Amino acid sequence: MKKIPHTFTIVFALIALAAVLTWVVPAGEFMRDTVMVDGKPREVVRNDSFQYVEHSPQTWQVFSSLFNGFVDKADIIVFILIVGGAFWILNNSHAIDVGVMAFLRRVLKLNRYRFFQRLGVENIIITLIMIMFSLFGAVFGMSEETIAFVVIFVPLAISMGYDSIVGVCMCYMAAHIGFAGAMLNPFTIGIAQGIAELPPFSGLEYRFVCWVILTAIGIAFVLWYANRIKAKPDRSPVHKLDDYWRARVQEQEENPVTYHSPKVAWVMYGLLSAVMIFCAVWMPFTTVVIGGRAMSLVLLPVLAGLFVVTGFFMLRKSVHFFILDIMLFTIGYLVVGVLGYGWGIMEISALFLAMGICSGVADSQGADDIAKLFLAGCKDILSAALVVGLASGIIFILRDGKVIDTILYALTQSLSGTGEVVSVGVMYAFQTMLNLIMPSGTAKAALTMPIMAQFADLIHVSRQTTVLAFQFGDGFTNMLTPTSGVLIACIGVAKIPYATWLKWVWKFILALIVVGFLLMLPTLFFSFPGF
Repeated sequence: MKKIPHTFTIVFALIALAAVLTWVVPAGEFMRDTVMVDGKPREVVRNDSFQYVEHSPQTWQVFSSLFNGFVDKADIIVFILIVGGAFWILNNSHAIDVGVMAFLRRVLKLNRYRFFQRLGVENIIITLIMIMFSLFGAVFGMSEETIAFVVIFVPLAISMGYDSIVGVCMCYMAAHIGFAGAMLNPFTIGIAQGIAELPPFSGLEYRFVCWVILTAIGIAFVLWYANRIKAKPDRSPVHKLDDYWRARVQEQEENPVTYHSPKVAWVMYGLLSAVMIFCAVWMPFTTVVIGGRAMSLVLLPVLAGLFVVTGFFMLRKSVHFFILDIMLFTIGYLVVGVLGYGWGIMEISALFLAMGICSGVADSQGADDIAKLFLAGCKDILSAALVVGLASGIIFILRDGKVIDTILYALTQSLSGTGEVVSVGVMYAFQTMLNLIMPSGTAKAALTMPIMAQFADLIHVSRQTTVLAFQFGDGFTNMLTPTSGVLIACIGVAKIPYATWLKWVWKFILALIVVGFLLMLPTLFFSFPGF
């Protein structure tokens, strides 16, 4: 069997290829202006401002790009290390293992009923989880946050008889399908519509239809694959690699933990309850903006009340369930923080770090033990963190070589003189290809929308359709491009080699790209609200 190259080898080869392009492609730049979009400064391309500039081929920068990539993605790298350390502390308590096994024991009892036998309880679990994460991606652009969930859903998938790929799909793929078919994502739709001078989150109705179709296709594909693997496990491309996860699950089954509730866990329960109640009193109302509508909700008081009640009963049962309760409320506060308080990756990192420390204290771990466990978690996930910085070096080579704008200019020029369907197809193909080297939706919107929006006016295509082309083009290929730090991090945490993932996923992504194009065609021939 031919050996698959290491992920580091593949990414470095792509860096070298990018450097070669800087010798072949002429250097060029657009002039940019700074405008305010949703109260934030954004750089946008000035129309008809492209000009060729002095050639800037990259040579030794192939090596310096690694340093620049690590610096540029320092936030994601640190986030990965913190999440890895925090979950290692939590995993040391075996709380997730206990929770997964308890969950499976309960839901598998539903197989006694004929209705659930026909549907398959495992199919219901996968479907509900994927719908939830797809909604997260569609509403508030969940992306980096999925890294933290991989260590939860991969063991769950293994326990149900599937593989680590199914576990990654349940959270990461679902969120990014939702991201691509987003309805209210402020990081892509919000910015793109603002630059295109469209009402915020207009065209919501048709986007909802697109989200439903794309999510249904994603769920159907994962269920087909999952059932195929369960019937014949050796079909899985990661069957041998999953020995690591199977060993963890088997260890839990062979060495059941003893349920107990130490005094220090009760102290932690009281402390966390007091902190949550204080926050609820201090900030009783949280303003959540969805679809341009602001709603004032009592989210923090609700979370505090629920924790006081559930934490008490969980802790009476065992500290393991109490730690799971801490993890679930961490997720709850993450959602509230992102939607209501504009949290970024720094605040989310702090939240998970607090979760890890609180879990360790509740499990009767001393300060030194918690520190050692945290470092062990960082060590375990270090390779995933490093490859994120390595992949980011590709962007620096292309940017410093001044070829990205040239590629953009050449492709936009090719649109002139074509019909509506062809023009939309070329715009969509361009956004899709550009996403392979520039996975940041925000940067891509600022770069392309000023030109694409006005070009749409010239060919009598709705600007909303142009935003849709940007949205789909920005979303699907995030799930296969090595320049996506989130993808590399998620499969790294799951211990899936990039080449293995790419070989498995590319046909499905190609199918999604085709479906995306078909979903854009009705906007050319029918009148939809906002289009």
